[in-house]
Amino acid sequence: MESKKTGFISVDEYISTFPAGTQNILKELQATIKTAAPDAEEKISYQMPTFFLKGNLVHFAAFKNHIGFYPTPSGILVFKDELSIYEGAKGSVQFPIDKPMPLKLISRIVKYRVAENLKNALKKQGGKK
Repeated sequence: MESKKTGFISVDEYISTFPAGTQNILKELQATIKTAAPDAEEKISYQMPTFFLKGNLVHFAAFKNHIGFYPTPSGILVFKDELSIYEGAKGSVQFPIDKPMPLKLISRIVKYRVAENLKNALKKQGGKK
């Protein structure tokens, strides 16, 4: 079930608005991302849980039949073969809510995005005088 509430203050508040089964999935996803990106900050962006480290890393959101995961187009492209079994688009993937979440794959995607963001931040720093 997609939450009808808007104006979330925290990721935990967002998660708390869903039924218990969906909350468990979202908490597992949240913990996986925290482990893969321990220095990332949790926040709400676009009314979705977001992890931020030198820029947005990943977003996620719960819907009636799936969990949307948004690791940017680069995060999808690098893992396109493994993600090909899921519905998705240029910067997103839909994990069916009634199937186990591919947490190891999600962890690898998040770690890739951390490295990508840190590399991009270094490039930006190098370009400034």
